[in-house]
Amino acid sequence: MTSVAIRKMLKNKQAMLGVAIILFLVLVALFAQVIAPYDPYKTDYSAYKEPPSAQHLLGTDELGRDVLSRLIYGTRISLTIGVAVAVIAMGIGVPLGAIAGYYGGTVDLIIMRIVDILMAFPFIVLAIAMVAIAGPSLGNMMLVLGGVSWIWYTRLVRGMVLAQREEDYVLAARALGASSLTIIFRHLLPNVLAVVIVQASFSVAEAILAAASLSYLGLGAQPPTAEWGAMLSNAKEYMRILPVLSIAPGVAIMITVLAINFIGDALRDALDPTLRQ
Repeated sequence: MTSVAIRKMLKNKQAMLGVAIILFLVLVALFAQVIAPYDPYKTDYSAYKEPPSAQHLLGTDELGRDVLSRLIYGTRISLTIGVAVAVIAMGIGVPLGAIAGYYGGTVDLIIMRIVDILMAFPFIVLAIAMVAIAGPSLGNMMLVLGGVSWIWYTRLVRGMVLAQREEDYVLAARALGASSLTIIFRHLLPNVLAVVIVQASFSVAEAILAAASLSYLGLGAQPPTAEWGAMLSNAKEYMRILPVLSIAPGVAIMITVLAINFIGDALRDALDPTLRQ
């Protein structure tokens, strides 16, 4: 990021709030074992379905497990899912988009037709179908979400490369004998990196939401994993008698996604030269 973009980010109050929240959540995830008051997987049938109290600040679930401890450990899992999915999607989509945009012709046609086919299906429906085929698990869910999210990176990078490939610096590199791969990875991709960073920030938020949805349906994290979507799924039968079991993970998901979106919006404004004054 340039100094102008950094200054613009620092002046954005929403962005700074989002950064503060994410830094707090990262610290919670890193030090979950220290912060959590109880073992999130330890059952206590003598204290099951207790309301919030001084001993259990958010109460206990149907197995007597401390809800606050499970929420804290769920931070680690949800953030890991978001980052892992974004990395997988970028690793697939960015090179494919660059190759399609630079070479054009048949290569571009094949890659973009695959993208069009995948985009014909609603994202969450496609993810549900693929996880159901691969088998419900945390690892399969991350691979599937990354495997269906790369199409957005491909479309984005392809469009940027198409606009850049006839620029003077590309023509000069080609005239000096640089190979196509060198031009793509050393000259073109660094110039589209800002847009990719913005897309990645939104991808993390989308992945956390999608993972929570799949876990709620029983296709993601499996019991007894402390994951926010799975916690929502377990709590749906107790919404009338213990609403905190649903409210706590729901609020955690909302705050996390909102904070990431604040950062993404600020990055887009700071890195877009057309929006700079």
